Amino acid sequence: MSTEDITKVLKAAEPLIELAIAEDIGPGDATSKAVLPVDLRLQGRIIAKSPGIIAGLPIAEAVFARVEPGLRFIHHARDGNRVKRQQIVAEVIGPGREMLAAERTALNFLQKLSGIASFTRVFVDAVSGTKTTILDTRKTHPGYRALEKYAVRMGGAQNHRMSLYDMLLVKDNHIEAAGSITAAVTRARTAYPDLPIEVEVKDLRELEEALLLKPDRIMLDNMSIEQMQEAVVIAAGRVKLEASGNVELRQVTAIAETGVDYISIGALTHSAPALDLSMLVQQM
Repeated sequence: MSTEDITKVLKAAEPLIELAIAEDIGPGDATSKAVLPVDLRLQGRIIAKSPGIIAGLPIAEAVFARVEPGLRFIHHARDGNRVKRQQIVAEVIGPGREMLAAERTALNFLQKLSGIASFTRVFVDAVSGTKTTILDTRKTHPGYRALEKYAVRMGGAQNHRMSLYDMLLVKDNHIEAAGSITAAVTRARTAYPDLPIEVEVKDLRELEEALLLKPDRIMLDNMSIEQMQEAVVIAAGRVKLEASGNVELRQVTAIAETGVDYISIGALTHSAPALDLSMLVQQM
């Protein structure tokens, strides 16, 4: 996790933090204002209630700072760290009213991103010992792409393309509309010669056609284990192969053992359960 990485994800998080604070706190936390003395100071401990991988601590810190600059955030873990159940992840110290007002928004970001990182690490661990790299997809929640793809990296996987404009990915609908793989790839390459290009194929016949076009990568869409094994033999290292299509944890080791270079998994971002975290406070 580099400083540049954190800076970029915090920049992407800024409008989301503003939106989240507006919808949750609005003109103020009525309960905390009513119950807590204005000068009360609290110490809050963010605790992992389940084991997992932490991601999003800089964003949680930014939430507390946005609500009250006087709140002090102390890291007891770093993004990408594996944490145990009941482990203290971070502490927050300062004005009580503002701390409790920011609590849920901060935890929402932290639980969501830590859940993605934790779910990702399970898949990464499942292919450990093979040459295969786990990738995410563009199946992210609107507005959260940079954050969710950051969480995937914290889980030990790599990112596929970030958007529609930084890579050419010729998929089945493009091929159908263009009339053939060759026509679609030729047009794409002519229009954007400097962009890397990947082609989706659904069977071994299409694989043979795609190989003649020498793309940077070929996506094997919803192929069986046997088809993927044969595809690896046919490609013979001439192009990187990516397995894709409803990949589940129970399949991922077997897919990796076919020899494919990548496995892309939409579920990393669209179906990861949140990591269970809570904040407990005490008076100072």
